[in-house]
Amino acid sequence: MSTPEYPTALGASSRETITLLGSDLARDVMGSVGFGELAFWLATQRRPTAGETRVFEAVLAALADHGFTPTAIVTRLTYLSAPDSVQGALAAGLLGGGSRFLGVTEDCGRFLHDVLAATPELPSDDAGWDALALETVRAQREARRFVPGLGHHVHKDGDPRTPRLFEIAAEEGLVGPHLSLFAAIGRVHPEVLGRTLPLNGAGVCGAALADLGLPLELLRGFALLARTAGLIGQLAEELRHPVANDVFLSVDRNNRSVAPDPYVPESLEG
Repeated sequence: MSTPEYPTALGASSRETITLLGSDLARDVMGSVGFGELAFWLATQRRPTAGETRVFEAVLAALADHGFTPTAIVTRLTYLSAPDSVQGALAAGLLGGGSRFLGVTEDCGRFLHDVLAATPELPSDDAGWDALALETVRAQREARRFVPGLGHHVHKDGDPRTPRLFEIAAEEGLVGPHLSLFAAIGRVHPEVLGRTLPLNGAGVCGAALADLGLPLELLRGFALLARTAGLIGQLAEELRHPVANDVFLSVDRNNRSVAPDPYVPESLEG
């Protein structure tokens, strides 16, 4: 009976060695390839240039953590409930990465890609990009749809990540059509909307990742990769300075003050 084969170009193991992406893991990768570079390499099966690595890792840093977000809170509360399951706490936080948190990276990258794919000839100067952006924003307004990546619920006067990501991409010569269109949207949208909204840093991350040629289907995955580091930081801080139990008791007290439950165990009272 033949043994089925499942070919992969990523890695393989023998009794003596581990091979990753055609390289000896222990000798050629460990200590020589950074984690961000390796993540890019695994996703594309080509080793990134130094400039691509810098932009990619800047995106990961931009998306790593933003304080006490819902994903951070649920990670801490899950750890409070099951301290024996670090993986459960991390998974709980990652599962909350959706349309409101983390999802804008993918949404913006896909949106920009769709506009560019429908444009027969891409602009060659800022005036051309502004014209395309103006047409794009008007079409979204007429369809009563949001422009993904435009606006931020906290950084209403400007997301501090946005100019820095544009700056890094420009320094590395990696401002491609996605970033160019998004920058133009930032310039022209007040003409259509009648007010100025900031370009969301997570949206710029999506544009930058798309310009690096990374698969659109994986853009949210890279945001989750970044947020994993942030959630580990949240758990580490929870170990140093626990707050999850206070959060739980605060919610529990509020709930019982509205609708008392006679069946709440005594250990949870007070």
